Amino acid sequence: MLRAAVVIFCALFCFLRAPPVLALDFLSVAVPAVLFDAPSTKAKPLFVINPGTPVESIVSLEGWIKIRDNKGDLAWIEKKYLSETRQVIVVADRAQIRAAADDKAALVFEAERDVVLTLLEALPGGWAKVKHRDGQQGFIKSAQVWGL
Repeated sequence: MLRAAVVIFCALFCFLRAPPVLALDFLSVAVPAVLFDAPSTKAKPLFVINPGTPVESIVSLEGWIKIRDNKGDLAWIEKKYLSETRQVIVVADRAQIRAAADDKAALVFEAERDVVLTLLEALPGGWAKVKHRDGQQGFIKSAQVWGL
């Protein structure tokens, strides 16, 4: 009985200490690319996606990746058109990028909805360090962007 309790305790301990199995895998679009409704260039083309757009990888299949965008739409893209560079997209009407990860820090700039920013670092406490394509950088609340 004691041995069974020890085995159960060890199994439970290992289970609780294990890292999450489900992790989000974000990529970005490297160049303008056509999205399709199936993993084939003969499938129905849906639209062209802009370079820099962050996407979530859902399924990978022989040179193709099924992706989800910030609106929740699903489509297929050829893997060669994706980059490991992490980008985020502003989902707030107007996001504030601050000089430090603090609500009271000086405002560096504001970004409107759908502006793409390069993710430099995801920080604890609900902040991310980002960079605009013009070179300005600062800290944004994680809730104001998608792609983390």
